[in-house]
Amino acid sequence: MTDSGIVAIAVTACVSATVIVRSVIGAVSRLVENKRQRAVPGDNPSDERLARLEVAVESIAVEIERISEGQRFTTRLLNSQLERPTPRLERADKYETPH
Repeated sequence: MTDSGIVAIAVTACVSATVIVRSVIGAVSRLVENKRQRAVPGDNPSDERLARLEVAVESIAVEIERISEGQRFTTRLLNSQLERPTPRLERADKYETPH
């Protein structure tokens, strides 16, 4: 083999090694980037759904509190009416009405 043949083989081997290394590095960087994009909080659809569910639970809790306050108020009114005597009208003699 001549010196030019050895140089050609060496250059071809270096270029091939460079292409292989760059391809592997590119694949690994894409894999890392995809994992990072999946791990970003807030971009996940289940996070949005969970946020909507939290808002719904909070609004339901507020409405239940309003209902219970109304029920306590009504119960207090009914109890106060039972405690005081209701005046009764004395019935006078019967009146005859013409028909």
